[in-house]
Amino acid sequence: MSRSWLDSARERLDAAPEPIMFFFRDDDAGWGDERLLELLDHFDRAGLPLDVAVIPAALDAPLARELRARHAAAGRLGLHQHGYDHANHEPEGRKQEFGPARSPSEQRRDIEAGRRRLEDLLGDTVAPIFTPPWNRCTRTTAECLAALGFRVLSREARAEPFGVDGLVEVPVDVDWFAKRRGAPLSQAQIGERLAAEIAGGGPVGVMFHHAVMDDADMAAAGDLLALLAGHPACRFAPILELAG
Repeated sequence: MSRSWLDSARERLDAAPEPIMFFFRDDDAGWGDERLLELLDHFDRAGLPLDVAVIPAALDAPLARELRARHAAAGRLGLHQHGYDHANHEPEGRKQEFGPARSPSEQRRDIEAGRRRLEDLLGDTVAPIFTPPWNRCTRTTAECLAALGFRVLSREARAEPFGVDGLVEVPVDVDWFAKRRGAPLSQAQIGERLAAEIAGGGPVGVMFHHAVMDDADMAAAGDLLALLAGHPACRFAPILELAG
């Protein structure tokens, strides 16, 4: 019998001496609405919490109504800010919306404008969490966020923490679309990475990008959620709860 890509993760869960905490983040709400709703349906069926990072400039009224309705219906859907318009402002190097090419005032202006738009469309469902596009930003960004009352910054686990007072960092560990030497990870490699994080004791943060997920990706995500939701070693929390 061939091994499933989830077998290594299942084995690690079976052997876990203590419960493992998981959280989930999905980026780029405002793009690929049909795929977003499909992913939300998977989480609804599994009964698991999901924090969705919303691009303020890309959010329209119909999607906002749908997200508010789903938030009210289950309470497991978290909504927070994902930059402003997901635009790259760096003249060279890696893409960043809130990178060193932008002044503190420019960064603050876009953060504030994005927050206003989300509050206008999503009301009090918006959590004080900020996920920068491409999971990259500067210490200046973190200082702006703290000054504006944000409580949490969520990037990738590889990012060096800024250590800004008043701003808790809750990074994700497993990127569904991570690359190795420029090539996307296979399902088996994602499974091995997930198993390694489980072996580390958690919390384990899993990041999705619904807009680039195809049918096979969605089916695999559903398999992952079903495994975790049904395993006695797994516990789940939204990002804000993990931040304390």
